[in-house]
Amino acid sequence: MSAITLRRYTNLAATIHCLRNRCLTLLNPASWDDRNDAFFLAEYKRRTGAKTVLALCFAESSETYHHWRVFSPGSDGVCLEFDKDRLLEAVRRDNAIKQRKVCYREINDVCAGPVETQDLPYIKRYPYGDEQEFRLVFTHAEKEMEAHTLDIPLSCISRVTLSPWLPKPLEKSVKETIKQIDGCKTIKVFRSTLIENERWKKAANPDLDVKTG
Repeated sequence: MSAITLRRYTNLAATIHCLRNRCLTLLNPASWDDRNDAFFLAEYKRRTGAKTVLALCFAESSETYHHWRVFSPGSDGVCLEFDKDRLLEAVRRDNAIKQRKVCYREINDVCAGPVETQDLPYIKRYPYGDEQEFRLVFTHAEKEMEAHTLDIPLSCISRVTLSPWLPKPLEKSVKETIKQIDGCKTIKVFRSTLIENERWKKAANPDLDVKTG
């Protein structure tokens, strides 16, 4: 079964920019921590002769500790949850952007034969497989660019989840600030309980006074 949502792990500043401007920004992958991944995209750029190759990554998996810790560490982390069909409808309006699930392969498998040029931006090493990544790739043949903006409707954002490390005394103010952005009043905004969930703790201690809200 294909995923019906896509999660973008980012930070509060990028979230505010996205909501205020109704857009997503594809960036240069050259600085990515995964140097193998960055190299494959650089090789794709070299083979195609493109002046610009930019990318934006999403997760098709449910919320995980790995995603928070690696992609949105710290108290200003945010997970934007998108309705996949609505988001890809916006993507298809931009002819310069291609979209595809990432394929995770073992070294022996990749080295057994040549990697096709069109597959280069969507291949990662097998140990990254739990990320279940879905990727957007922008290419421009003639112009050098460091960023590309994809216009999106706010209706494709189904939920905003704040960092599990966000201090609870700050939660209310951050939620209110997001909802005050034009058009965002009805967007669902929650703080993740991944690292501390009252209902989970109650399973070990039924006498625990579970707090809600």
